Amino acid sequence: MKTKALARAGLTIGDIAERTGLAPSAIRFYEERGLVFPFRNAGGQRRYDRADIRRLSFVMISQGLGFSIEEIRAALATLPEGRTPTKRDWERISARFRRDLDQRIAQMNALRDKLDGCIGCGCLSLQNCKLYNPEDRANRKGKGPRYLLGDSPDTP
Repeated sequence: MKTKALARAGLTIGDIAERTGLAPSAIRFYEERGLVFPFRNAGGQRRYDRADIRRLSFVMISQGLGFSIEEIRAALATLPEGRTPTKRDWERISARFRRDLDQRIAQMNALRDKLDGCIGCGCLSLQNCKLYNPEDRANRKGKGPRYLLGDSPDTP
């Protein structure tokens, strides 16, 4: 167990690596990308705040959900400086990501439900396409699988 004096002096990169399961090289990578901001002790060694454990955990989870480093950095940039983020701070960020995740879930449900019949691409190769996409109208909405990207077959 760390003493209060050691906790005040910050956590080493090894401490953070042990706690998060990240390799020190990954932690330095995230530092280079502006996701964590360690301070330097008198000897010039990196030291991390305990709040950096949460930040790095958030990064790992967000990346696993498909968010880019830039999206994660933008979200983390909204956290307060000079104090440990509160539950309310994290809830605000989570709400932002939740909207995107809800859209992804809806898109995945549509894909799952339509995959065996029509992938909504407007290819006209299946008999169903004559019903859902007469005269390749989906092509006017843009490229790709328009109906799975959220366009409706009945909207112009």
